[in-house]
Amino acid sequence: MGYRPDGSDFKLTEGIIYRFCQTAANHPDKEYFFIIDEINRGNMSKIFGELLMLIEKDYRGTKVTLAYSGMPFSVSENIYIIGMMNTADRSLAMIDYALRRRFCFFEMEPGFNFEDFRNYQNSFANETFNALIDQIKALNKEITEDSSLGRGFQIGHSYFCGREEAGCSDEWVRSVVEFDILPMLSEYWFEEPAKLQRWEKNLRGVFDD
Repeated sequence: MGYRPDGSDFKLTEGIIYRFCQTAANHPDKEYFFIIDEINRGNMSKIFGELLMLIEKDYRGTKVTLAYSGMPFSVSENIYIIGMMNTADRSLAMIDYALRRRFCFFEMEPGFNFEDFRNYQNSFANETFNALIDQIKALNKEITEDSSLGRGFQIGHSYFCGREEAGCSDEWVRSVVEFDILPMLSEYWFEEPAKLQRWEKNLRGVFDD
C-alpha cells in the first residue's frame, strides 16, 4: 500500500499483495499461493515492509496497524509465498538473513534425468540430440566440481525444451550450442581458455560426421 499519482494529486492505493491477502482471508478453507519470480532482484526489506514480520508462522493471523492507512492487517495461515531465484546471478544481492529465516529453501536441479525430459528426448529419436545431452550432463558434472562455480551454475534443460511441434533439427541444436551454451561458458571460464577450448571442441564435435 502506498501513494500513487492520481491526476494532479496522490491517492493511497492498495497493492497486489494487500488485495491478495484480503482475498485469502475471505476464503480460509482454500490455499492461496503467491509466486514471486527473481525474488533477489529487488530490495526485499522495502518491498515486503510489514510483511517481514507477518509472514512468519508464529505471527500468521496477527494484526498490525499499517503505516499509511492506519488500518489493521494480517497474513492468514492459508497463504504460501513462493520466491524463485537463480543463485548464479552473481551481480545480484543474495537474500538477506532476516528474510532467509522466513523461508524454507528447495534447490531445483537441471531436469535431464527426469522422466518427462527423457520421454521428450526419446520422442525425437535424434542421435545428435542424444549425444549433445550426454555432453551437457558431463559438462554439468565438471561445472559442479569447479570450485569457482558449483551446482548453481549448471546448464539447465530449458535450453532444449519446447520443440515438440517444430521438431529437433541439427540446425536448431547447433544454434543452442553456439548462441546459448558457448557464450555462457566463455563467461564461466574466461580465465581458463584451455578448459573453454576443450568444451568448445566437445560440444561442436557432436555435429561432426
